[in-house]
Amino acid sequence: MQSEVQFAGFGGQGVMLMGQILAQAAMNAGFEVVWIPSYGPEMRGGTAYCTVVISDRPVGSPIIRNPQHLVAMNRPSLEKFASTVKPGGVVFINASIIPVGAGRSDVDELRVPIMEIAKDLGNVKAANIVALAAFVARSRVVSFEELTGAVKQKFAEKAKLIPLNVKALEAGRKAATGN
Repeated sequence: MQSEVQFAGFGGQGVMLMGQILAQAAMNAGFEVVWIPSYGPEMRGGTAYCTVVISDRPVGSPIIRNPQHLVAMNRPSLEKFASTVKPGGVVFINASIIPVGAGRSDVDELRVPIMEIAKDLGNVKAANIVALAAFVARSRVVSFEELTGAVKQKFAEKAKLIPLNVKALEAGRKAATGN
């Protein structure tokens, strides 16, 4: 089993953090993992993307041209990467700022207004965690329990942020599953 996830958006949207947390969750579950970041010199505001490869055997190549899944945080990222996703994969769309769909009938499209959900939780900065949770709940690339553990691990040095992010996880799961 191998899953490839492309996370893409503007610098500052937490794209790299989403990839790191997913990679940590997969490692905690005993999988082989590769995380490859890519971003321009602008960082905040520029295009940023990363790829996470999760496998039950050593990863042969970290370079993935056709990922199984996409998490698109902005429209340029959706337009650039949606056509590369393998049929049957999940395409997550940040419905807060992307007014269009992937334009494909052969993928599982998940549209979630993550910024509004995060704002309702009290901090719009948690939007990326809402997105990650919704994506994981739909794709099941790792268990939700492993994801929750990885979020707690990532924010261990900033413990006051853990309750907000756990709420963001639950809100993202609810947005993806309806319960």
